[in-house]
Amino acid sequence: MYKLIAIDMDGTLLNDHHQVSKETKDTLMKAKEHGAKIVLCSGRPIVGMRQYIADLNLNEADDYAIAYNGAYIENTNTGEVVSEFSLEYKHLVELHDLSVELNVPMHYFDHEELYTPNKAISKYTVLESFLNDISLNYCPVDEFPKEQSIPNIMFIDEPVKLSEALKQLPKELADTYAMVKSAPHFAEFTHLKATKGNAVKRLAERLGIKQEEIMAIGDNGNDRSMIEYAGCGVAMENAIPELKEVADYQTLTNNEDGVAHAIEKLLLAKA
Repeated sequence: MYKLIAIDMDGTLLNDHHQVSKETKDTLMKAKEHGAKIVLCSGRPIVGMRQYIADLNLNEADDYAIAYNGAYIENTNTGEVVSEFSLEYKHLVELHDLSVELNVPMHYFDHEELYTPNKAISKYTVLESFLNDISLNYCPVDEFPKEQSIPNIMFIDEPVKLSEALKQLPKELADTYAMVKSAPHFAEFTHLKATKGNAVKRLAERLGIKQEEIMAIGDNGNDRSMIEYAGCGVAMENAIPELKEVADYQTLTNNEDGVAHAIEKLLLAKA
């Protein structure tokens, strides 16, 4: 039986209207009643996850959430920070210089707010702010507090332009950062240890849950590490081809309650 189900949000748990359907919500509640721990595992900041966590009652005793692609794990009942791997100011400077060189906009986070060094604010930065209901600030890099931790830095642009820019990244960046595309217009840089797979592993070890007792469900490149780590990795039908190739099971799309379908088939039907 699966004791921990790690679920991506955008493109997976949420439909294209950024909502969780009643069927999916009811299925998650049934899974909890059967003893499974439901853990939202998102590239979103924790601020952008809180309302969904509350709506799904995932803030009860010993509940957890994983944010910033694995950079941050929080006990959602107590607010305790279980794990944190953040970037430093020197990384912000390095990636900002690179974004200027490649002519690609960027934005970055602390734990409460979103910042852009670009006077011409990208529509994708505005989208990020809207989706997460997070404050957006114009802040040149040299004005950002040097002691402040930075859980996530993102390059953002039109999909084709962003893909071309990513091909020009120095290979040695992979020695410092975990780099993933979470959407065609979003490329994310986090601490080298900050991946969804590593975060799920850390949380499972804390809870005494074995690898084979974990199910992970996702749709995009930032989900690959947890799909590969989990005892059962589930790809949405709307997932990128690379994720489907490494998944153990393929479910329906995010607009067809694919998360609910997978949990019903792989857990509840066998319980």
